[in-house]
Amino acid sequence: MHSTSDRPPGDLTARARIRDAALAEFAERGFRGATIQAIADVAGVSVGLVQHHFGSKASLREACDAHVRDTVLGAAGQVQEGEDVTPEFLRGMYQASELSVRYLARALVEGSPIAAAMFDEGAEAAERFLTQNWPDDFPEHDSKVRESAAVMAAMHLSTIVLHEHLSRRFGTEALSRANLARLSMAMTEVYTHLGEWITSGPGSQIRQAVADHHGKEHPR
Repeated sequence: MHSTSDRPPGDLTARARIRDAALAEFAERGFRGATIQAIADVAGVSVGLVQHHFGSKASLREACDAHVRDTVLGAAGQVQEGEDVTPEFLRGMYQASELSVRYLARALVEGSPIAAAMFDEGAEAAERFLTQNWPDDFPEHDSKVRESAAVMAAMHLSTIVLHEHLSRRFGTEALSRANLARLSMAMTEVYTHLGEWITSGPGSQIRQAVADHHGKEHPR
């Protein structure tokens, strides 16, 4: 089990320890496989204290969902509101979110509420990105924007869901704090070169063939 922490430095409260233990247990064993007893053991507290702070396992998952939302989506929201994406900002986000990312990877497979929220908010952010940068190609409220943004969100989140396969190919743990930045770097490299490829040579021919096929399947 991964024993990383999502707590801010100095936050040693029992509630925070329990939440971190729950994040790790849910990520490792899933909601059904995790138990209150195991979470209490990892946190170093009694079952009674877990129940005192969170009540039931379902309520504990709700608290984990809220924390992941604040950690992952909150960071993305700060960027949307205009905060500069500096190396320091990204480094801080990676350092803060390892447990949350692992939890989210399992949630996306199991289909928990946070997974739906993450996907929907990611797709909505992608819609804004597309319409703001290429308004002629992606006009607001067009079905093309919604579909393209949904695929973009799925592409990004698939790197989390498939982290075990990525780790095997990387030769190291892909979701570790030290390697999360490598995922982003690899994705930017792919985007950069695919963008060049799709507008020239065979790439442009494939793009045209797809467009022609789409036109036949969905004539205006």
